[in-house]
Amino acid sequence: MNEHGQSPSRLALLAFLVASVIGGANFLAVRLSNRELAPFWGATLRFGGAAALFVVIAFAQRLRWPRGRELALNAIYGALAFAVSYALMYWALVRVTAGVAVIVFAVAPLSTLLLAAAQGLERLRLRGILGALLAVAGIGSITIAPGDIVLPLSALAAMLAATLSAAQAIILGKRLSGNHPAMTNAVGMSVGTLLLLACSAVAREPWVLPRSADARWAVGYLVVLGSAGLFVLILFVSRHWTASASSYMFVLFPVATIGLGALVADEPITASAVAGAALVMLGVWIGALSPAARRVSGAGRRLGERGGEERVVGQSPRGSEEPERTHVLGP
Repeated sequence: MNEHGQSPSRLALLAFLVASVIGGANFLAVRLSNRELAPFWGATLRFGGAAALFVVIAFAQRLRWPRGRELALNAIYGALAFAVSYALMYWALVRVTAGVAVIVFAVAPLSTLLLAAAQGLERLRLRGILGALLAVAGIGSITIAPGDIVLPLSALAAMLAATLSAAQAIILGKRLSGNHPAMTNAVGMSVGTLLLLACSAVAREPWVLPRSADARWAVGYLVVLGSAGLFVLILFVSRHWTASASSYMFVLFPVATIGLGALVADEPITASAVAGAALVMLGVWIGALSPAARRVSGAGRRLGERGGEERVVGQSPRGSEEPERTHVLGP
């Protein structure tokens, strides 16, 4: 959004689109890494490497490390974004197909909107609900084949919990978006890495390094672009858009995966995939990218600037001349 909140930031829109492509490519990279690495251990290597990069950046730039409540918010963000959601989704994927899992995760925009509305950060709008439902329908057309619907109750509960965890992480990311993204991710990813390592230990996974060139390239990509780059972009978008609008990039991930799979791996594109992608794009347009949706994000940004109950503990970059504040709904 610009300073008047009447049009979206071009950089935020570009970051949204780039993040959607990177997230889609992550699915292909995870497929390669999972050939040699157990899932929790692979995620530990991925986020551990990205956390190390952010820690180096934080020390190099002499950033202030968070303390008190701000540190607690960073830790909770890391636990939700990098540990709980990934651990639950990986556990569920052992019991259901990837298509079913993606369908459940596609309700992330609706979950984010409902949670944000319940916490008084956004208004529950018909446009957001309609956009989310269209996106879910589109993902279903892309990923669900006849006979794919096998959904044990335990797996459904795990996937819904993973989706809610990711949605709440987006909202917390909104609260922290006024802070330096390197510091937010240095703390958050370090916490997530430790929790994933604990999950790997409990599951008694083998702790080995990738041996093949494909797996090494995949892990390297996931560390640098798929984690460090992606979550910086997510925090940047969250700073300029509402949490629910930012969450629409998650439903674009499978669409990007299909396109990249066709380009890189010569995977076929079916008519149902094209129709589903069109529904997803329509849902994203209605819920996040249309002029009306952008005006909603602009109003949310101005609400954040006015402060009130949305303020959380932070430090003004301009020093003592301005009251201390950070931002929930905008910088």
